[in-house]
Amino acid sequence: MSDEVPNRPPQSGLVQALRVPRNAAIGVVVGIALAAVAYLARVLELLGPFAGTREYPVLGPEGWFLILAFVLATSTALLVASILTVVEAVRRTREL
Repeated sequence: MSDEVPNRPPQSGLVQALRVPRNAAIGVVVGIALAAVAYLARVLELLGPFAGTREYPVLGPEGWFLILAFVLATSTALLVASILTVVEAVRRTREL
């Protein structure tokens, strides 16, 4: 057997047709904006103080909420990018 990889057609055409880079950029912007608003609302207590009392080991409340904001930003970015890509795929399918 040879160690050569068989020639495959480039898949960048599909990525460009579905506008994945644009969708990913929009998803990142939306995710960061949502996470920043949620983080600031919680840490600065813009909606009032939190009703419960809780201890936050090692990082303190700001550190833990920063980690949660990162998770919110990444998951929102993935969700928005996926939805926009599916919508674009449906549009392209209807054009055929």
